[in-house]
Amino acid sequence: MTKSELIEVVARTSDITLDRATIVVNAVFEQMVEAMKRDERIEIRNFGNFTVKKYEGYEGRNPKTGAKVKVPQKRLPFFKAGLGLRDEINE
Repeated sequence: MTKSELIEVVARTSDITLDRATIVVNAVFEQMVEAMKRDERIEIRNFGNFTVKKYEGYEGRNPKTGAKVKVPQKRLPFFKAGLGLRDEINE
């Protein structure tokens, strides 16, 4: 499912216009991103948890040249499915 398909489903099931559904879907995603930027955990019951994992920097190698390369630290979003979602998928 793409974002535009999600917007269409939200509009149809909520009986609102596509423009309003777009605003709603975008607002939800924007707030999720803002929360993760603040290192906040997002928990949606029976669906899952979104967190940000921190990875330390390290020294790697360029596979082509063999030269040492410093890889900076980074933060990546991580999703863990909840029990309700796992049960639904496995029915």
